[in-house]
Amino acid sequence: MKNPVYVKIVEDIRNKVNNGDLEPGDDIPSETTLCKEYDTSRMTVRKGLAILANEGYIYSIPGKGYYVKKPEYNKYTVYYDEMNNLINNVDNTRLIAVDIIKPHEELINRLQISKNKKIIKIRRVFYTDGEPMAYDIKYLIYQKGMPIIETEIKEATFPEMISKNTSLFAMKKELVIYATTPEESTKKLLNIYDKLALLVVEQKLYDSKDKPMGLGITYFRGDYIKIQGVSQ
Repeated sequence: MKNPVYVKIVEDIRNKVNNGDLEPGDDIPSETTLCKEYDTSRMTVRKGLAILANEGYIYSIPGKGYYVKKPEYNKYTVYYDEMNNLINNVDNTRLIAVDIIKPHEELINRLQISKNKKIIKIRRVFYTDGEPMAYDIKYLIYQKGMPIIETEIKEATFPEMISKNTSLFAMKKELVIYATTPEESTKKLLNIYDKLALLVVEQKLYDSKDKPMGLGITYFRGDYIKIQGVSQ
């Protein structure tokens, strides 16, 4: 079965970019030229160009035309699951405490809430093969009548904790990753007796209106965590 003309346009231009025949900043033939070259309608040409723009190959300047886009070399898709990573999986979780607290100043700023807003603070330790691998803290904005079911919280990932109030599809997730040295209390929880560094992953979840819903901070032992990113 023959491919539609717009698919042919996409494939031809994509191949020219990938082969280096078209370089970043080069202009793409005009819609009129492409209509003549492929013997097709302007609507078909625009459909092909829209696909290329959506894929990140080209961009348009109104009144001027289409140009090859410079690749975003530093953009990666990071795969992160607090319960599973490339070298270890959480096989047991110990729930330390679930408390309702008043937020301190940092939480007020980061969650964009008033000082009178209540926060659910959840603290857990993750284990693999009987060894503690991570200390996990979650801060959820308390909603009136919000049930706190410890058996469900114990094993849940951060998005799952909030999914009963907001669809997983509607959530926006933000990650910040950095290294730090552990405090004494964290050392005891994770059985650290030397100068082993921690990899810290902070998660902030937003609703569909970009309003913060919660903050999670997970302190991983450096020898139990590996995170992968793939370029676009």
